[in-house]
Amino acid sequence: MAAILGTGRTVPDVCRTAELPDEALALLGDGNQPRAFVEALAAAGQHAEAIRFLAHALDPRPAVWWAWVCARRAHGETPPDPIQASLEATKAWIANPSDANCRAAMAKAEAADLGTPAGCAGLAAFFCGDSIAPKGSAEPVPPPAHVAARAIAGCVILAAVGDPPENAPERFREYLTQGLEVADKTSLWTPPAPSGKR
Repeated sequence: MAAILGTGRTVPDVCRTAELPDEALALLGDGNQPRAFVEALAAAGQHAEAIRFLAHALDPRPAVWWAWVCARRAHGETPPDPIQASLEATKAWIANPSDANCRAAMAKAEAADLGTPAGCAGLAAFFCGDSIAPKGSAEPVPPPAHVAARAIAGCVILAAVGDPPENAPERFREYLTQGLEVADKTSLWTPPAPSGKR
């Protein structure tokens, strides 16, 4: 029987939505133990696949926090003003995921450039909202499934492969360790309690 994550999903479910390649799926062990799978991916040098798995497995808000931490580290202590504004807007959404903060994160992400780690983190926050329809629209438009997780994974991977590129392996390990810490703190590896039990 496949292991069930704290989010209620199975490891194969997450692998499918993360669209992991066959080389990654070959590392799934007996019982599909999720943390062991992530560690096996990292040990095999498949850091991007491990990041994609975690981005899709985590609950959205802690996953965006993980992306934000990686983006902040990647951009350094004194990023350009648009980058700093995007990081601050995403941080505000993490603290209070209101619709207003969601839309502000998107606006600042676009100003920072969606191809930057900060922009990707803000984009992820936007896609975690209830609706991507323009503000004031009569009908909400839910974001497409799994787009936030893809943006989160993109943020972490972009943060890892940035300048200087020769430091990418070290940064992949650092950011993946951070993601595993988020998973531990949010009890990702613990199956939900059976219905009716506390």
